[in-house]
Amino acid sequence: MTTAIRPFTLDVPQADLDDLRRRLTSTRWPDRETVADTSQGPRLDKVRALVEHWAHGYDWRRTEALLNGWGQSTTTVDGLEIHFLHVRSAVPGARPLLLTHGWPGSVLEFRHAVGPLTDPLAHGGTAEDAFHVVVPSLPGFGFSGKPAATGWNVQRTARAWAVLMERLGYARWFAQGGDLGASVTAELAALQATTPIGLAGVHLNMALFTPSEEEVRAATAEERRMLEETGHYWRELSAYSQQMATRPQTIGYSLADSPVGLAAWIYAMFQDVGGSHDEHGDVEALFSLDEVLDDVMLHWLPNTGASAARLYWESARTGWATPGTLDEPLTVPVGLSVMPGEYVRRSRRWAERRYRNLVHFNEVARGGHFALLEQPGLLVDDIRATFRRLR
Repeated sequence: MTTAIRPFTLDVPQADLDDLRRRLTSTRWPDRETVADTSQGPRLDKVRALVEHWAHGYDWRRTEALLNGWGQSTTTVDGLEIHFLHVRSAVPGARPLLLTHGWPGSVLEFRHAVGPLTDPLAHGGTAEDAFHVVVPSLPGFGFSGKPAATGWNVQRTARAWAVLMERLGYARWFAQGGDLGASVTAELAALQATTPIGLAGVHLNMALFTPSEEEVRAATAEERRMLEETGHYWRELSAYSQQMATRPQTIGYSLADSPVGLAAWIYAMFQDVGGSHDEHGDVEALFSLDEVLDDVMLHWLPNTGASAARLYWESARTGWATPGTLDEPLTVPVGLSVMPGEYVRRSRRWAERRYRNLVHFNEVARGGHFALLEQPGLLVDDIRATFRRLR
């Protein structure tokens, strides 16, 4: 029974939703910020508007029906229950594609891509572009289990994903990810090189390697701008990362007890890194309030604020190492999409030294950190272009 695939249906008790509304309507608010921009964090008027919609206009049951309609399952891997979507294509010959989200994301990061990936003929593609899509919730995220002991880092997660794909009967498959999902996907590529798992290629929308000192010294003007923007991100925008990488339990109390605290914690990421650079700071221009709240709810309902944060702590223990170094480059075919609004961007020549089989590289016209949520059409095009070469 430990290898069984079990159907999973969401049916959140109404009492939980009533408790949430009570908490929202009894919020004790802080004073407003003393600046006219977002340099102190999410602005009070924006968060109050979000919470007003959450309490009086948001419909969780709509999202619950969406998830149930796709088909959800769970299975136990390495002692932990893993929740996942498995959306099969009706197109004969469709290929398996594993999608891994990041933080503060969820399986809903791919909500606008599931249709084009599984039914390409209805979305501007060809039958050869069809995929069976597998979208697991990271350990400690969404409705996956919460690790009760240390050790569930991105490497262990990658090994669990390999077991999941084998258990689903897929002998040859592809993988895609950004943010933490890019780390897991790169680990899968490294695993394929040492212990073949059937992975035929990967697509990333974030390259997490660090340029060498030699590369920094020889950087072009554009590469220097990339480095400057990464530096700005670490100096000004990464407090959430440093907190979760060092003291996830401390912030966990607030994230577990206060829905507004959780929402502001997550809203800040949509605000700071969503969209192209000229769109940073304007959440409502990029995402619907329902999209933001759906993501918050997948942290609030299963109470995963602390357990999701711990993945940063686990990653920090391994030095944020990610496969794809000058000493040990990835040899699995790689496609890379570089989003213009992503603070951690890497040039093609840097990427080619780490991804020795770089089959696709594209500097995308628009979009930021939440690539497949923001620009699903452009990213699906890149995913198709990457894996068309690997039929």
